[in-house]
Amino acid sequence: MADSPDPLARALACLRDSPPDPARPVLLAGPTASGKSALALALAEAQGRVVINADALQVYSMWRVLSARPDAADCARVPHYLYGEVGRDAEWSVGHWLREVGPLLLRHPNAVIVGGTGLYFRALTEGLVEIPPVPPGVRAEADARMADQGAEAMRAELDPATLARIDRRNPARVQRAWEVLRATGRGLASWQDDTPPPLLPLAACTACVLRPSVEWLNERIARRFDAMMAQGALDEARAMLPHWDPRAQWARAIGARELIAHLHGHISRQQAIETATLATRQYAKRQRTWFRSRMADWAELR
Repeated sequence: MADSPDPLARALACLRDSPPDPARPVLLAGPTASGKSALALALAEAQGRVVINADALQVYSMWRVLSARPDAADCARVPHYLYGEVGRDAEWSVGHWLREVGPLLLRHPNAVIVGGTGLYFRALTEGLVEIPPVPPGVRAEADARMADQGAEAMRAELDPATLARIDRRNPARVQRAWEVLRATGRGLASWQDDTPPPLLPLAACTACVLRPSVEWLNERIARRFDAMMAQGALDEARAMLPHWDPRAQWARAIGARELIAHLHGHISRQQAIETATLATRQYAKRQRTWFRSRMADWAELR
C-alpha cells in the first residue's frame, strides 16, 4: 500500500485496511478530479451505504459531462442522491442543499456525503444561519453595480467583520455579502453569528479529505478535460447557448464559459480546452487552500 504511486489507490487501500464505522456517516471531500466520486462509490458498495452529492455544480441537470457527474452505471450499483436534480431556472443555494440533506440522512444515516464544495460541508458540520431571501430588486442592483464598478466598489461598503470573514478575492462572495447588507441592514458576519446547531457535527461522523500531490492532480485534470470533450461536453454547452447567462449559478461550471466562448467564435477549440484546463487547475488550488484552512481536523487521505 505505502509503495503505490497513485494517491487514489492508496486511499482505497487505506479505507479497506481501516474501514470507517459502517453505522456512521462518512464525509469525503477532495479537489476536483481527485477521484473522490470513485472512492465514495467503492466505500458505499463495500459497506451498504448510499452516496449523497456535496458538489454545487453536480446538482444541475444540464452538466452531466462537464461536472463529471457519476454516470448511469455507477448510479445502478449504488443509489446516488442530489445529482442532476436542479434545472437552470430553479433557485439553489447551500441552504437548499442542507434542507434536502436532512431528510436523506434520516433515511440513510450511514450515507457517504462526497464533494468539493467547502461551503456545503461547513454548513453541514457547523450550521447555517437562515438569512432572509434577497429581493429581486436588490439582486438586480447588485448585478448592475458588479458589472459597472466591479467587486472593489462593493467591498468598500461592507462592514469590517464581514470583510474579515469572506473570501474578498471571490466576486460572487463579495456580491452576496453586499446583497445581504443592502437587503437586511445587517452584515453577513452578524447573521452568521446567529448560526443554529449543525445538522451533522464532526464528532458524529467520519470526515476524510483527499489531498493528492499537485503534480498528480494536474495530470488528471488535463486528461479528464480531454475525456470530457470526447464524451460530449461541447454538446452540453451548445444546448445551453440559447439560455446562457454568465451571472447564473449554473454558469459557473468550470469549462462552461470557455466552451461558450468557442461556440460564439471568440476562441478556437484548442484555446477553449487549454483555458478550461487552466481554470480547473486554479479552482483545484482554491479548493486545496480551503481544505487546509477549514478542514485541518479531518483525516487526510494522500
